[in-house]
Amino acid sequence: SLMNNHYHTIGYLKLGENLSVMMQKFHGSVAKLVNDTLEIRLKPFWRDAAGKEYFDGCIRNEKQARRAYGYILRQAIRARLVRDWKDYSHTRVNVELERAIQRSHVLGAFLDGRGYKRYRRRSK
Repeated sequence: SLMNNHYHTIGYLKLGENLSVMMQKFHGSVAKLVNDTLEIRLKPFWRDAAGKEYFDGCIRNEKQARRAYGYILRQAIRARLVRDWKDYSHTRVNVELERAIQRSHVLGAFLDGRGYKRYRRRSK
């Protein structure tokens, strides 16, 4: 789902070790496409005035996948642009949720039991 100041997407990457390179190329391409439309280029592109950077991560389990999928579909509704996500031309679904969940289980794509480092409590 593409909004006026950000986007959301969910995808599948076969080899996790390629994630950083893929994200670097993906974000670089998006930054170039957007910067090419601006009068004043944004540098750095993926950082706000407070220095906070974008967020990306891996879907850990089916529950998170379902929540993320729904969250993405509802972006234009939350922004009060439309009442139904299907009416927003910049939200696209390439794979229906149930098919994606089923395929994710077949591929062993979920990272069950592996939490995000940022959510773990620091030990003293």
